[in-house]
Amino acid sequence: MFQVIEVPLWLLGVILLFAAITFASHFLFPSVRWFFRRRMEKAVAKLNEKLDRPIEPFKLARRHDMIQRLTYDEEVSRAIAEHARKEGVPENVAFERARRYAREIVPSFSATLYYGVAMRLTKFISRLLYRVRLGHHARETLATIDREATVVFVMNHRSNMDYVLVTYLASEQSTLSYAVGEWARVWPLSRLIKSMGAYFIRRKSRGALYRKVLQRYVRLATDGGVTQAVFPEGGLSLDGKLGKAKVGILKYIAEGHDTKERDVVFIPVAINYDRVLEDRVLIQAGEQGTRKFPAKISVILRYLLRLLWQWMRGRYHRFGYAAVSFGAPISLRREKGRKKEADVEALAETLMRRIAEVVPVLPVPLAALVFERAEGPLTKEGFEKAMRVLSDKMPEAHIHLPREDFDYAADYGLRNLVSRGAVEQTGAGFAVTEAGASLVTYYAASVRHLIAD
Repeated sequence: MFQVIEVPLWLLGVILLFAAITFASHFLFPSVRWFFRRRMEKAVAKLNEKLDRPIEPFKLARRHDMIQRLTYDEEVSRAIAEHARKEGVPENVAFERARRYAREIVPSFSATLYYGVAMRLTKFISRLLYRVRLGHHARETLATIDREATVVFVMNHRSNMDYVLVTYLASEQSTLSYAVGEWARVWPLSRLIKSMGAYFIRRKSRGALYRKVLQRYVRLATDGGVTQAVFPEGGLSLDGKLGKAKVGILKYIAEGHDTKERDVVFIPVAINYDRVLEDRVLIQAGEQGTRKFPAKISVILRYLLRLLWQWMRGRYHRFGYAAVSFGAPISLRREKGRKKEADVEALAETLMRRIAEVVPVLPVPLAALVFERAEGPLTKEGFEKAMRVLSDKMPEAHIHLPREDFDYAADYGLRNLVSRGAVEQTGAGFAVTEAGASLVTYYAASVRHLIAD
């Protein structure tokens, strides 16, 4: 028992390594996790005192626990059995597929990353690229809503900057959980997005098992009071116009939810830009009739480096104005009060109509609309007169004038279209170029529906 045993030095090292791992996993790691979780809970409690809508316990649950809860959900279990029967596979194989779907969907929210990194980053990027304006502040809208209700921001989708912009503007009120598509599943972007509370959606998946797992996660999040942000159009607008709503996520949120326990309040959000970063890519995709965007990471990196070089030389100019407006909220409890079950199709149409009503009118889209309706070249005076006539036909509350000066707004809009080659000055005045016609139509389409005639 007390005899000396000789072992090679490498074997001793392996034994000590496994001993250290065992000690850490059984004694050290749980203590460290407990220590940091206690600190996180205290930080979240202090943060919740400042937020209009506190961070929900559902978002703070351990990701592993949420995956287990979702995988063993009663409805998911029935879907697993049905999938195994239809596909002719063992139930344990179907179960592992459901677990894989749950891991893909469930986020790993980090309050530290969200408020320590993401908020500062979204604020920096938003202000770096745009002059940000609010048509109707979120605080005023949220102040009228029951604090126990689940809030769902329903937004039009103009650019991938929408995520950044709305996250920044809503940061003082609540944390947002986005439904994001396949584009965000690229590592390491996927880790960052999941840490911010977003959940992934396979927009082209038609499998019943996947849809059931996604439906149950959305339902659990809604029942848990998680503030969500969805884009019902299902993708970026390729022609600048507001698209028709797809009811998938809205249906998961609205159908079967017990509004007696917790109301769900939908807030229409309208976003518009003087310049959409991806405008030419989107226009090209629309003309080709495909949603495959040819942008490469190398092209994006070169573009960012060029902006950085301009900034270092003092020649950088922001891309104009970006504005967000909030429409009148819709209570699911009131909708269901009129009938036994909410009509999701009608709800989606109402939400899109309210989004359309509050789309911000910015200088470049308004200037583009002037040239789209013009029957020939315009002198500068004729352009300014036409722009004023159009603005008088639109809701005044949604018109954003830089410096509250209409003459400056007209000059700003015209100057931006000329600088991008969409409009050129000729002997007869300013006219749309052949190459820029699609760009003018794209921006005009974002506000065309607001004309009163």
